[in-house]
Amino acid sequence: MERAEAEAIYDQGRDAVVAVLLRMDEQIQRLEKRVAQQDERIEQLERRIGRSSRNSSQPPSADLPGGPPKRGKDRSGRKQGAQPGHEGKGRPLLPAWAVNEIVEHWPVDCGCGHVFAEADRVSTGQPARHQVEDLPVMAVTVTEHQCQRERCPGCGQTATGVLATEVASSAFGPRLQAAIVTLSIRNRISRRDVVELCEQLFASRISTGTIDAILTRAGDALVEPYADLLDRVRGADALNMDETGWRLKGAQRALWGAFTDRHAVFAIASSRHEDHARDLLADTTAIVTSDRWWAYGHLPVKRRQVCWSHLQRDFAMHADGLAAEKQLGEHGLRICEELFWAWEIYEHTDDRAELKRRIRKLRRELKPILTRHAAKGARYRHGRGFARNLLKIWPALWTFDAIEGVAPTNNHAERGLRGAVIYRKLSLGSQSEDGERRIERLLSAHTTCRLQRRSLHAYLIDLLGAHSRGDPVPLLA
Repeated sequence: MERAEAEAIYDQGRDAVVAVLLRMDEQIQRLEKRVAQQDERIEQLERRIGRSSRNSSQPPSADLPGGPPKRGKDRSGRKQGAQPGHEGKGRPLLPAWAVNEIVEHWPVDCGCGHVFAEADRVSTGQPARHQVEDLPVMAVTVTEHQCQRERCPGCGQTATGVLATEVASSAFGPRLQAAIVTLSIRNRISRRDVVELCEQLFASRISTGTIDAILTRAGDALVEPYADLLDRVRGADALNMDETGWRLKGAQRALWGAFTDRHAVFAIASSRHEDHARDLLADTTAIVTSDRWWAYGHLPVKRRQVCWSHLQRDFAMHADGLAAEKQLGEHGLRICEELFWAWEIYEHTDDRAELKRRIRKLRRELKPILTRHAAKGARYRHGRGFARNLLKIWPALWTFDAIEGVAPTNNHAERGLRGAVIYRKLSLGSQSEDGERRIERLLSAHTTCRLQRRSLHAYLIDLLGAHSRGDPVPLLA
């Protein structure tokens, strides 16, 4: 407004000036409200930009390249790796019965100039031993099965020999099929690369279509072992559960995983909805360790253990805030550090009484903090929802303290899912619903064999051999 315009309004009298002031005040209030909304929006965007695998459930692969380093310097100032004076771990020699061939090396001459003759070869003491391991020349063995024809002397008809069931089912034996499945699932090698490896390592002629057919056959053979795994996981006393993304022809899906110490089950569903968690868990009475994802909310809190590694990242996110929110985050991070230290001591000493004493102290510290930040008030608005949620599931934070066999983190499930996540990234998911069912079974068998420290290749040899003969297939007990 120019000065002349202001003087003109003033000359119009008191009522005109009051009217203009009221309109200006209304406009100022409207602008202040808009600025406040924009400030809140900017704050939300800044918090979103600041998210990383350190302070959220975002995977490390999604971190921005310019972010902080994932691993800080050791507090002791030492370099990474073994330290001076560290006891080394050499490669032990195999016993004589495990050696395929012995090659003797005799000295040619002595330092004094004497040249040893063959007649001088008399061993003095034990020889210095050095072992070299190598692969034999590998190539598939080709067996031709000939069905001979023979004329019947009685009726004159020609009869032809019949192939055995396990021979007629495929042009490839169970050992080669098991190797192909292992390379594809365990080592996550693409179909074309498996074809190339088979040609170069095994001198085997094979196509990508045959690779798919072998994977399909292996997936079909795992129907009974998969059902048995599902029963064992549901019947366990405690299990870990997590979920991640999957793709079906590019569309978004969800991969669920449930894990015990010895068994793993994967299931692909349309989403991360609670219904799919219910379907996978069915009527289990196990204690389920998971994150705070709402799909696990149907479980009684006394049968849950919330992952403290996830809570640590949540507290780290709030610690990046301001004022009261920052205080909540810093208090939480300190409690997380003391809790993990208490658990590490317990793992080394197996002293549950000491663990309970330490955890009891942390419970008394954390609850008043959460109660204060769950209260109404503008200063608590950023941490209020988080604090209220933790109070709501309070017993699920401490189940590991009361029940043996339950850990305070869900690291077991996250490690179990890692291989499946890498497989999804490389294969881009599945192309059919039947393919989803088969990859569920194959990933379950692969992860279970890893948990049991069992050879996936050896298990698949037995599985595919029994399946081709029509015999009962071995289970992953």
